[in-house]
Amino acid sequence: MAVPGIDYAAVFRALPGMVALLTPQLVYVDANEEFLRLSGRTREQVVDRYLFDVFPDNPNDPTATGTRDLCASLRRVLATGERDAMAPQRYDVQCADRPGHWEQRYWSPVNVPVHGPDGKVVLLVHRVEEVTELIRSRSGPRGTRARVLETELYTRARELQELNERLRQAHAREREVALALQEAMLPAPRQVGDRRAAVRYRPAVGALNVCGDWYDLVDLVGGNRIGVAVGDVVGHGLEAAGVMGQLRSALSAASRVAEGPAEALNVLGRYAHVVDGAESATAVTTFIDFDHHTITYSSAGHPPPALVHADGRVEFLDQATDPPLDARPDPIPRPQATTTFAEGATVVLYTDGLIERRDEDIDVGLGRLAAALLRHQDADPETLADSVLLELLPPGGATDDTAVIIVRL
Repeated sequence: MAVPGIDYAAVFRALPGMVALLTPQLVYVDANEEFLRLSGRTREQVVDRYLFDVFPDNPNDPTATGTRDLCASLRRVLATGERDAMAPQRYDVQCADRPGHWEQRYWSPVNVPVHGPDGKVVLLVHRVEEVTELIRSRSGPRGTRARVLETELYTRARELQELNERLRQAHAREREVALALQEAMLPAPRQVGDRRAAVRYRPAVGALNVCGDWYDLVDLVGGNRIGVAVGDVVGHGLEAAGVMGQLRSALSAASRVAEGPAEALNVLGRYAHVVDGAESATAVTTFIDFDHHTITYSSAGHPPPALVHADGRVEFLDQATDPPLDARPDPIPRPQATTTFAEGATVVLYTDGLIERRDEDIDVGLGRLAAALLRHQDADPETLADSVLLELLPPGGATDDTAVIIVRL
């Protein structure tokens, strides 16, 4: 919270370390005095200019990777919304008053996101510590010891970068396999009687963030009824995708024979108890009866479905919420509730990636969802699904998976 009377712009300019602010397009917004002094640049040479126009790679060094490494770090921060500390980098700087003359410099950068009210990254804090003096002698020509230290530090930094790159590639391969597995185990979009259902799945950005979100839609025995469910497994990668497939299949089978959604979740909870990795998974399931115009639902720690009534009212189905699966040492019967709907209503089930944002109360996300649903309530389910995702997910993608299923009633 801002304190009255403090000039934060002056504080920023006086910070003892090198600090600059960048837009998501990597254009300088501001730089403090220490940054300008140590980089040998004036404010006019930096502010409102693209980062790598101000500090390009040394064209005389074919092995220079400073711009590539720094750009990769900044892109990771934009994609994940999390800070990224880099290994020491050799990043030569052209002398401002001597064009064509490059000084060999070493830097240790840290890049930190600044989030806006909607959770999107609106600025990047680029803090740099010059470490050239750590690998050079402090005065006079460099001696053998200094040259050895310089070479060793640079070699270790390159080895660390190469290791990080190999890990990134390995995680990317794991992510591809997990996504393929997840896609194979999720049901395809299809017609439900004469009513259209739209489903969407958006994987998280970043190699490490493939999670276990899932959805399901089944025809129920007896009457004109369907079961619609979504769930979320704690964890990432192949293990989460495998657990997701087991829970989805188990709930799909249980829903076909259960008397109601609470009983289906009771069965799923017992099953989750013997599945490694299913602890604290969440799920919500709804039994929709088109003949009687009712929705009976039960939730195991999952965000509530949204029912958009034909009269424009949004009702969150939150009257039968219980702890996540396998959360109790001795399971007890789960609650369920029933609500009614009129022809033309729409029910929306989703996972938390759609509404939850860092450092934001969940009610804010629910309000954002309700507003988006009302703005597009007259659209068909396919258009509605695309519109909601476009409005609620960050432009660069979310750091958590998102599954959405929409059924016109």
